[in-house]
Amino acid sequence: MNYQFTAGKLLYQNPFTKTEDIQDWIQEGEVSIDFNEYGMTLANKLDPELCGDSAHWLFWCPQDFPDQIVVEWDFRPISDEGLCMFFCSAIGRNGLDIFSDTLPQRHGVYPEYHSGAINALHLSYYRRKYASERKFNTCNLRKSFGFHLVEMGADPIPSVENVITSYHMKVIKYQGTVQLYIDDLCVLNWQDDGQTYGPILGKGKIGFRQMAPMKALYSNLTVHEAVLVK
Repeated sequence: MNYQFTAGKLLYQNPFTKTEDIQDWIQEGEVSIDFNEYGMTLANKLDPELCGDSAHWLFWCPQDFPDQIVVEWDFRPISDEGLCMFFCSAIGRNGLDIFSDTLPQRHGVYPEYHSGAINALHLSYYRRKYASERKFNTCNLRKSFGFHLVEMGADPIPSVENVITSYHMKVIKYQGTVQLYIDDLCVLNWQDDGQTYGPILGKGKIGFRQMAPMKALYSNLTVHEAVLVK
């Protein structure tokens, strides 16, 4: 179904312009963070040649969000090798908060997120880690628990040499609907039936993940209530 949504009440806003903006955000793995007049640049601290998958990381917003949200931010890739992901509806498989002391600790290694103690939707929207991803660019949506690839869409973001400004990212999560827009172009639209890959996910945390050696600029994060238009 091609549902349309608009942004309602503002739930969260973060310009990503200074250290104080992220002082309560939670790192899993080692993240290098820098700020300039354009926003926040994120990269890996650990050398992937020495640390392998342990060089990747996840950066969580500490706030809980309900179902039916519109999440928007500006994104600019700085490197042309690596991978960027967005997580939403992240919650413990037993219903606990993902930061509950009773859940195993996570360190940015992907199996901890897709086949560990949490459920989540994870959207890979800039995939340039491997040669196969760089020669045919797609946006991939997965649902966990489990490594379920549930939807793919074409990635319109070019290689870094042709990037001249940031791209406006918008993810809509509304009950079983997940949509991704890049600069107002809908590149992915999935409807969860609540059966094939388990129950529809709802409230939870949001976060950003990168696979080393990715380096990217983020700014102007907002979360609004999603209002169904059509």
